[in-house]
Amino acid sequence: MEKKATVLDEAAIRRALTRISHEIIEKNKGVEDLVLVGIKTRGVPIADRLKEKIESIEGQSISGGELDITLYRDDLENKSHEIDPDVKEAHISADITHKKVILIDDVLYTGRTVRAAMDALMDHGRPSQIQLAVLVDRGHRELPITANYVGKNIPTSQDEVVTVELSETDTRDEVIIYEK
Repeated sequence: MEKKATVLDEAAIRRALTRISHEIIEKNKGVEDLVLVGIKTRGVPIADRLKEKIESIEGQSISGGELDITLYRDDLENKSHEIDPDVKEAHISADITHKKVILIDDVLYTGRTVRAAMDALMDHGRPSQIQLAVLVDRGHRELPITANYVGKNIPTSQDEVVTVELSETDTRDEVIIYEK
């Protein structure tokens, strides 16, 4: 793959997450009954960053967690049968029943990851509402799923790959578009 462009650097990611934090607080009229849940892998550090920003703005703690959607994916049969999927449990610090849950991921593409995350979430309780926050929305939806909070909309072609790198999982913070 050939690098085409860096669309978000460290400062731009920080600004986007700060804006999303304020939007979450405003839309939900505060943080009461909010639970932030990151979708593994890169949704988790994004959720942690949002949680930290929201708590510093509001001056009160909110619940959070992480969700592994491996067994909920509808493309699991397309993966190699020689390798067992690495499944991790969900770790959510609060009962999500009757709470507003905000699912958080790095890139929204076809919508299949989000659908799998909603299925996994429902196995842990029945939230009053599920919202979606993503750092990047690149289009090309296959399912009728839209994010409530978006850091940046990046129109892409099917021949492009959007990669999010975060300091918690990679060496730096940036969003890059590669040409296949």
